[in-house]
Amino acid sequence: MAAAMAPMEQFAVKPLVEHPLFHLFGHAIYFTNQALWMFIVVGAISAFMMAAVSKRSLVPSRLQSMAEISYEFVNNMINSAAGDEGLKFFPFVFTIFMFVLFCNVLGILPGSFTVTSQIAVTFALAAFIILLVIATGFMRHGIGFLKLFVPKAPFVLLLLLVPIEIISFFTRPISLSVRLFANMLAGHTMLKVFAAFVIMLGGAGGILAFLSIAPFALIVAITALELLVAFLQAYVFAILTCIYLGEAINLHDHH
Repeated sequence: MAAAMAPMEQFAVKPLVEHPLFHLFGHAIYFTNQALWMFIVVGAISAFMMAAVSKRSLVPSRLQSMAEISYEFVNNMINSAAGDEGLKFFPFVFTIFMFVLFCNVLGILPGSFTVTSQIAVTFALAAFIILLVIATGFMRHGIGFLKLFVPKAPFVLLLLLVPIEIISFFTRPISLSVRLFANMLAGHTMLKVFAAFVIMLGGAGGILAFLSIAPFALIVAITALELLVAFLQAYVFAILTCIYLGEAINLHDHH
């Protein structure tokens, strides 16, 4: 009962083994439930893709159809946001999309752990994306990449706009990571709270037990909504990645 009444308990990162794997800069590194579910997510994605392409046919199976739809979806996303030149980043964007999607969806399962509910994970992904954007920009345009921060405007306005553009660019990892983290945290917390209501009302007996039907129905509805949010957040994360890469590739189209 105590666990059911602690909705934030589901987000706690806990070591699964007593002894640390190793020490890094004086800090003990443990194998945690978060690390375990990252391995599960990667394994699930690998199993899905291998099963989908193992028996390719002109009349695709359900798994093959899902894999082909995922491929076309990400391909069209990149092409629309970054152009043909952006397609060279297809493996990276596809990996990001599938990883975030599977983390979100598997995190809905009872007893699972939602990897994307951890700001450390989402920020690490977002920071890596921004570093890739910066590297791509400088490799493609050299010092001319800095034009990204100089919009077409009178010189006097540039004194104000350039700092704003720089701040906006370097706060992208924060906005990108917090958006995903906050949505996963809020949705799963709500599910846990209503689950606690069901347990309390059901255990009370009598008319209160009958009233537990209402929060149970809400759990079903919220779970369906969470599935939609899981996909939408993976899409938003991936499409913003494409947009940022598109800016670095097609510098002249930024403003």
